[in-house]
Amino acid sequence: MPPKKPDLLQGTLDLLILRTVALEPQHGFAIAKRIEQVSGDLLRVEHGSLYPALYRLEERGLLAADWGTSENNRSVKYYELTRAGQRQLEHELQNWRRLSNGIERVIGSQEV
Repeated sequence: MPPKKPDLLQGTLDLLILRTVALEPQHGFAIAKRIEQVSGDLLRVEHGSLYPALYRLEERGLLAADWGTSENNRSVKYYELTRAGQRQLEHELQNWRRLSNGIERVIGSQEV
């Protein structure tokens, strides 16, 4: 039985989506697969979490969406980063780096 994939920390899904879409416009399924692939199959984004997050990011003006045709000839919504999304991504990356640095200090300084 393969090991269970850990749940994402609350708030990191938006960061992962923004970072993934910053590379190129993508549809929801491609975003989820890209996150899973780049993480070495460590992270799995469930559709029940992904699509509400995409909707929320679009509502906040961080993503823009247009309908297009997928590589499977299906009608899908493609998401791309807006200027506001780029600024938010930079802000979230700074916060993530500060947080992970703080966590590393705590776990690295303690004996087990």
